[in-house]
Amino acid sequence: MENKKEMVVSAIENGTVIDHIATGSVYQVIRILGLEGYKDEVLIGNYLHSGKLGKKGIVKIKNRHFTRAEIDKIALVAPLATIIDIENYKVVSKFRAEIPDHIDNVVRCANPKCITNAEAVPTRFDVVDRENLKLRCHYCEKFTSKETMKFVE
Repeated sequence: MENKKEMVVSAIENGTVIDHIATGSVYQVIRILGLEGYKDEVLIGNYLHSGKLGKKGIVKIKNRHFTRAEIDKIALVAPLATIIDIENYKVVSKFRAEIPDHIDNVVRCANPKCITNAEAVPTRFDVVDRENLKLRCHYCEKFTSKETMKFVE
């Protein structure tokens, strides 16, 4: 009897695959995208073998494609992630999530006195350090790091 070492997961007809997520970030990606209550198929794999990362996570979401703001959120918590859009069982686009130079209306300012926390003003941050993820608020110039980051709901 042959010893199988791989699990077969069905392909999705339409949707998105988020691949190469660092294992510590998989559930954060699920949370920031609001997938806990998603009413269609969501496959979550974590601590899977990866030639590139050693171990990785993957999320497959049926019938869901993401906006630029959602992709920016993914990039902030999983900068090595690959976004794969699927239509009719075929890959229509595949790209790496990249942290942009500016983040608009994705992250909340950590400064409680910032105008964005007091009035209906969309947040805007400049990315000052991609490697350690450090953002500077466009309005009050307060810094936000990965540890203090909270997402706009």
